[in-house]
Amino acid sequence: MNVKFARLGAPGEEQPVVIAQEADGEEKYFDVSSLTNDIDGRFLAGGGVARTREALESGSLPEIGLEGVRVGSPIARPGSVVCIGMNYVAHAAESGAEPPTIPVVFLKPSNTVCGPYDAAPIPPSAQKYDWEVELGIVIGQEATYLSGVEEAAACIAGFVQANDLSEREYQIPGAAGQWTKGKSLPASTPLGPWMVPADQLDGEKLRLRSWVNGEPRQDSSTEDLIFDLATVVHHVSQYMLLEPGDVLLTGTPQGVALSGRFPYIQPGDVIELEIEGLGRQRQEFYRATAKEAV
Repeated sequence: MNVKFARLGAPGEEQPVVIAQEADGEEKYFDVSSLTNDIDGRFLAGGGVARTREALESGSLPEIGLEGVRVGSPIARPGSVVCIGMNYVAHAAESGAEPPTIPVVFLKPSNTVCGPYDAAPIPPSAQKYDWEVELGIVIGQEATYLSGVEEAAACIAGFVQANDLSEREYQIPGAAGQWTKGKSLPASTPLGPWMVPADQLDGEKLRLRSWVNGEPRQDSSTEDLIFDLATVVHHVSQYMLLEPGDVLLTGTPQGVALSGRFPYIQPGDVIELEIEGLGRQRQEFYRATAKEAV
């Protein structure tokens, strides 16, 4: 049975939910609180996806309504958000860099994760806030010093969509520009709206798109990744411990503001993102005040 996992409710009060597709194509939402307190590493590592499918088949999960309910990140706050930079040739080119010969790895704080439709703050002093549609890998089992790509592929529990929001002046040229500064801003990692188990999607053949105020920006495919998904997991495992529930963002394709072809995000802008099979995000941006940024 095809399923998608989501978390619904106010921040900090999200309820774990499974979305099941009926034979006629209709989607229904079911509460999975009887199986788990949250969609997290413990759930994934403990066979939660299989147990959910079994519960749906037996009819033991209560159906729920959705009207007016906030959609949170489909994964509870991960231990780590690991990112791969410049993993598409055309994006490396528009960034002014040569395509990497080994994966470029950096981290985002897990407290940057938010829901896919949450209001999006632009930092008070930011002038070059940028969007990045990315495929996210959700880790399903502990991964460290993996022996090869086959073992790495077995560690992928599912996929999510992400917007890796980035402040380029903080990240690259400015006063002591550093990737960590440009990638760590509050609410800069919207995830969702749902997670799809890895056995339901071919992560190597997914279309990624983004729009700003309805105008197309990015349009590419994960077929254009420099380093494929299993290679990325294997590589990262040689340098850090990946734990169940961690999220690994695999890079963004060309079409961001850093290219010089488009303006950076302004207050009032609406950004939409879509990855085939993983739903659509929508964020409305506003200028945060200094008080909110503390």
